Amino acid sequence: MRRVHPTAWPIGALLVGYPVWWALGLGGLAVIVLAVPMAAILWRRRPVRTPPGFGLWLLLLAGYLLSGLMLGEMPPGTYGEISEGRIAGYAMRLALYVSMLVLVLYLGNLDERELPQLTLVRMLGVLFLTTVAGGFLGLLAPGLEFTSPMELVLPDWVSGNAFVQNLIHPTAAQTQKVLGYAMPRPEAPYEWANAWGSNLSVLLVWFVVGWWTYGSTGRRVAAVVLLALAAVPVVYSLNRGLWIGLAVAVAYLVLRLGARARLTVCAAAAAGALVFAATPLHSIVTQRLDKPHSNDIRAFTVAATVAAAGHSPVIGYGNTRNATGNHNSITTGKTDWCRECGHPPLGSDGHLWHLLITQGVAGAVLYVAFFAGAIRRYWRDRTPVGMAGVLVMILVLLYMFVYDALVTPLSLYLISFALLWRASLSRGST
Repeated sequence: MRRVHPTAWPIGALLVGYPVWWALGLGGLAVIVLAVPMAAILWRRRPVRTPPGFGLWLLLLAGYLLSGLMLGEMPPGTYGEISEGRIAGYAMRLALYVSMLVLVLYLGNLDERELPQLTLVRMLGVLFLTTVAGGFLGLLAPGLEFTSPMELVLPDWVSGNAFVQNLIHPTAAQTQKVLGYAMPRPEAPYEWANAWGSNLSVLLVWFVVGWWTYGSTGRRVAAVVLLALAAVPVVYSLNRGLWIGLAVAVAYLVLRLGARARLTVCAAAAAGALVFAATPLHSIVTQRLDKPHSNDIRAFTVAATVAAAGHSPVIGYGNTRNATGNHNSITTGKTDWCRECGHPPLGSDGHLWHLLITQGVAGAVLYVAFFAGAIRRYWRDRTPVGMAGVLVMILVLLYMFVYDALVTPLSLYLISFALLWRASLSRGST
């Protein structure tokens, strides 16, 4: 990577230094910490330019503030009273939304001398390598977990919140019986196995741009080897959303690339398919497709989320709620005879549903409009960064049906948006 200006240090600390944040128990919350020096630097550099769609994000923030008025309300089909944990979760999500806005503004106000585009792309590539390493860690040491420094300093009423606990307690994998027997699903260095899948697919896009499109011969050879290695945790993650996202990415490239590049993509995809079919990996995928483990759970929580959101359709309820019962039983809580019983949080099976329960239809519409507007605005940018950024925007809209974007995925979505915005600024357009 080219040497960057000292002003860009918060970006390097966030992306290249991410494993350190994870070990400290901050992980995706690192953006909140680093938003403070970013905001201070922006304040000294006024006036601050803003990206297209900035107003939509401000309205999203304003709607989330308004939704806080509903924190004490309980829609039908849910249970529980307002608690310190619910307020803490609301405040944390609000801080994340604000911090990510600061992150986008900061990136857009650094010029090419301070932070070259290719350097930012390759920083994302470094995080891709970290993600792949985390995937292997989850497969080889699935039981690895430890108490982070963040857990030690937070009061119990905060650290005991389920949402917060996932963010501050480092674990290598989630062990689930997706195939009918216990099997680890990688999640290091992120908060959930699904976050690992979403993040890997986005980072893979930028890794290819930085290491293949703009890479030397040596980088390209290394990229092929690293992508082949990455296939192992990708398959063993049992992450169907990730698999679909990769298929969409290939289809997108075939549609948008020129004839020669399209032929290269098709040849690479065909070679990869042949190698995959000749290894034991294909049996894992077949078993996963034959056992749609989470379909019933998702159907229940999505239906319950839509029903609950219908009682506050404009501003939502500020935070998620727990459903009464689950897809197996009207009872709540695990028992000896019902290990799958529990309190599924509404809005946990996709950011669209999360927005419906927390911010209502208005929040969902603003979120979609922000990212769909980026696709429309930058579709004609056929540079590698432009096409890669638009692809990520498409993945954002795909993943909102199956993945929660908070915490780390949304940071990567918005960094990708910032790359598109920076590219347009370098061309003198918006």
